[in-house]
Amino acid sequence: MRMALEVESPRKASPLQVVKAVLWAFFGIRKRAAHENDAVTITPLQVIVTGIICAVIFVLSLILLVRYITS
Repeated sequence: MRMALEVESPRKASPLQVVKAVLWAFFGIRKRAAHENDAVTITPLQVIVTGIICAVIFVLSLILLVRYITS
């Protein structure tokens, strides 16, 4: 009888976890344990898409803030 080894695939990160990781990366502060956990659960595609969305939101909020202040 042969036993099959079950390889547990890493779980995918939730969208909230990805957003938190990207925002901490924008800020520039990360704990080593959190970074290692994120490296296992977050895919590069999730980081790229979330990073672009967060960058667009940041730029648009700056534009709105400047227009509000100068008006």
